[in-house]
Amino acid sequence: MEWRDEGIVLSVRPHGETSAIVELLTRAHGRHAGLVRGGRSRRQRPTLQTGNHVEAVWKARLAEHLGNMTVELRAAHAATAMAEPKALAALMSLCALARLLPERDPHPSLFEVTLFVLSYLAEPEVWPALYVRWELALLEELGFGLDLERCAATGDREGLVYVSPKSGRAVSRSAGAPYAEKLLILPRFLRPGHRGPVAAEDVRQGLVLTGHFLKARVLGPRELAPPEPRHRLLSYF
Repeated sequence: MEWRDEGIVLSVRPHGETSAIVELLTRAHGRHAGLVRGGRSRRQRPTLQTGNHVEAVWKARLAEHLGNMTVELRAAHAATAMAEPKALAALMSLCALARLLPERDPHPSLFEVTLFVLSYLAEPEVWPALYVRWELALLEELGFGLDLERCAATGDREGLVYVSPKSGRAVSRSAGAPYAEKLLILPRFLRPGHRGPVAAEDVRQGLVLTGHFLKARVLGPRELAPPEPRHRLLSYF
């Protein structure tokens, strides 16, 4: 068995004295691990940084085996994020949450979104909103997508300002007014037709929104806690 694919480094674990078990999010083969011989060497360490975009070749005798993997660097997103604590927290949170995907189950659309977000980590006015949208895309890929296009009560597409914490559906201002304290805020940049800059408070509201559903629908049922980098990311906003 052998395949070649591009991937994003999600995690690196030491194996023996010099090797590493590397987990990638690949375009065509999903979340996939392999043994990189010499992965702890000085030559390999800059490549095997969480969040980096790499070209990988995987080989094994049988499909169910761990297999051997070789990697070459395509884009050093980790180095870009190192210069900015917020961007680094976003990169580490993204890679930790991507590990919730089923192993070896392809998610090519999410892979493209992930590359897009990582490519903007040097632009702080852009990537925070993209990151929130990435978490929405992750929920969608896991089967828990939110419906933010029309009001759950009236069917209207206008005046959407809330989200039901139970159904994950948008609610208009008029329909949600009596229950406002129990509803989540739908940040302005996620409302249909929104144009304009995204403020830090909008990002915070977005992270609270996606965080609620990640915890309630994905992490909680698996008895998992949100990754520490995500807590740190939220604290910055």
